[in-house]
Order: sequence, then C-alpha cells, then structure tokens
Amino acid sequence: MAEINEARVDTLFVRIRTPREATADRKDFCMSFGLGHDRELDPGLGVVGISREELPPIPDSAATDPTAARIDPRRWFVRPELPLEIEIGSGKGTFLLQHGAAHTDVNLLGIEWAREFYAYTADRVRRAGLRNVRVLHTDAVEFLRWRVPDGVATVVHLYFSDPWPKSRHHKRRVVQVPFLVQAHRVLAPGGELRVVTDHAEYWEWMQPHLEQVTDTGKAAQATEKNRSLFERLEFAPPDSAGAGELVGTNFERKYRLEGRPFHACTLRRV
Repeated sequence: MAEINEARVDTLFVRIRTPREATADRKDFCMSFGLGHDRELDPGLGVVGISREELPPIPDSAATDPTAARIDPRRWFVRPELPLEIEIGSGKGTFLLQHGAAHTDVNLLGIEWAREFYAYTADRVRRAGLRNVRVLHTDAVEFLRWRVPDGVATVVHLYFSDPWPKSRHHKRRVVQVPFLVQAHRVLAPGGELRVVTDHAEYWEWMQPHLEQVTDTGKAAQATEKNRSLFERLEFAPPDSAGAGELVGTNFERKYRLEGRPFHACTLRRV
C-alpha cells in the first residue's frame, strides 16, 4: 500500500543506495530519455515514490457512487496533519524540490504520468532527504476524479502542462470544465488552482473554460452553478521561485532563454 513505511524512512534518506540495493524496490524503468545518466534510478518505494500498482482497483460501484474509490493521500506522509498541496505534471521535479525545501510545514504530492520522469523525480527527492514530498506515478486527472476526497488540498499546481497542439488531441488538454470542477471539489474553501503556460494558443483555448467556472464568466454555455466555483486572480509567484521567475520549473527556465512569453492565473475556490 502507499502509506508511509516509517521503518524505512531513515535508511532511505541516510545515503544514496547502491544499484543492487535499489533493485529490490524498483521496477525496470526504461531510460528512453537518459535521465539517470547511466545510474539506476531509485524512487524509494514506500517512502517517496508511489507506483500506480499500489493503488487499489476502482470498484464497479464507483459507476454509481463516485466516492467508492476515494483514498486520502494525506495518509501517505510522515506528518499527515500538515496542509496538502498537489502538483500535476512534475516533470523533472524542480518545483517539487524547491517548494518542498522552502515549505517543510506543507506536504507536497507530485503526480507524473511519464514513468521515467516519475522515477527521476522521486530519486531526486529521496537523495535530497525531503520527508514532506512524495511522487505518484499515475494519470493526474483521473486520480483527482476518482481517488481524491473532497476538500483535502490547499493548492493544486498546474505548470506547463502539455498543450497538445494538434486539434484532434485537444480533448487531452488538462484545463477543461470537468477538470476544473474536480479541482474545485478537492480544494478546501479558499484553496487555489495555480496555472502557468507558455503556449499562447492553449492559453486562448483555456479562456472559455475558465470563464465557465468564474464569476466573470460570459461564455454562452456558462451556468450559474459553475460560475460560482472560483474567483479569478492575478498569479503571484511562490516564494520558492527565483528572482524574475514565475515558478522556477525546468520548462520555464528553458523557455525564458528562448524568449517565450508566459501566461498565468490563479483560481481561488469560493
């Protein structure tokens, strides 16, 4: 199960384990991106990394009872009483590492779909000794929909999600009304969904979806029920970001060097 394995916390964080030691706890991660640089990645299962195989099956009853598969991710941390923040699409884990180190009074759950990036990020967190950060390998949108209970998170971070630029792939984009409704559900009152992208067309595409869940919504398909979900605010960089940065992710630093403009907003749950 994904609950924290307290007996292994200290031993995993004391030193970098040898490849032979790590093998017993990891799957065979394909190094298609070469992130390990010829070093085996150890996600620290039971302490940092959480594989999707550890999640219990979604029961058939979930078709009529949306709460049937819910699990409380706060229980996965050494100090479950701390506020929980969720990052969707952690990539190489730069934000998780910076934000987790700057806010040891917060639990931070990173969710990454790409298997190698998940392993790489969890390995970085383990080596950094951050006990308030965990990394989950699964589809974040489906995880929020089926797994996360109401009102458990204070912030959902969504930075530089895949823009899926081809029209036939737009249905895969994260920022759509169904996702926004789920984000509202898992956030506590006053909680925030924080969004940043470099992709101008994706940003424009987001606007009708954002309008449908905010009080300023003017989209033709907007409803009073959805409009009252969020208050739209200007984005304020977290204090873990560097000077002149919005967030401080790998993507942001790469794209800033290319001169790309960034687009951002914060949605506060009402």
